[in-house]
Amino acid sequence: MALSLLNRTGPEGEEMTFVDHLEALRWHIVRSLLAVVVFGIFIFIKMDWVFERVIAGPLQNDFISYILLCRFSHFIHLGDTLCMPAINVKLQAIEFSSQFMSSITIAFVGGFIAAFPYIFWEFWRFIKPALKPSELKSTRGSIFFVSFFFFTGAAFGYFLLGPFTFNFLSNYSLGTTHLLETKPTLNDYLDNLVNIIIGCGLAFELPVLAYVLTKIGLVTPQILASSRKYAIVVILVVAAVITPSPDWSSQMLVFVPLFLLYQLSIVVSKRAYKEMIKHDNEDWS
Repeated sequence: MALSLLNRTGPEGEEMTFVDHLEALRWHIVRSLLAVVVFGIFIFIKMDWVFERVIAGPLQNDFISYILLCRFSHFIHLGDTLCMPAINVKLQAIEFSSQFMSSITIAFVGGFIAAFPYIFWEFWRFIKPALKPSELKSTRGSIFFVSFFFFTGAAFGYFLLGPFTFNFLSNYSLGTTHLLETKPTLNDYLDNLVNIIIGCGLAFELPVLAYVLTKIGLVTPQILASSRKYAIVVILVVAAVITPSPDWSSQMLVFVPLFLLYQLSIVVSKRAYKEMIKHDNEDWS
């Protein structure tokens, strides 16, 4: 792959030099950043609405996840088991620049998430000329699947993991004398929220990663299946990193879908491996 990237040809069929490759890559990066900036500017213009309705959503007692989880708990006759207590915290901005810099962070991260399909498309355009026709055939729909798993993971982090985490941390108390009061800062909240959303979005790319690694010959479905016990340990570590909350319920909330994604990765790897064997047999025949 690395060698074929350096042997690409330009629009008129001439072979591209190393400097030409860097120039092409630079423009792909520039266009990606422009997309992030455009979405970021739009988000910044609507910042008050975005902050109150989206960013601060998991801190609101009427957040949709709390309502639906409580209704689901009653529907399956578990009473108030899944109904979470109210969150009684107010964010603090302890520096003059905190609110403005937080607005920039929200706009940039939101712009990146919104522009993610385009960013991956630009990356795909850069590596596409280095792929063989057989490789191109097996990568159909890659932009859709990469974007789908990323947005699914981001939604999982925002609607499930985030509410569980912030609800637990806001209602956790050290000792019984109530000498301590949770007063989180705006920067602390944003850091946790961004880590959860982006972390889950990237973690959910596991099936796509398994497909790519199988295609380039670095892994096989047999290796993935035999490494399941080691994968469980790695997934537990990832779950602990993604979740700021130390409680086991939030970490299990991340572990279970990631483990299911690992199982899906084995299935995807088997399919990719069969395609490789089929293509190799066709080349030999």
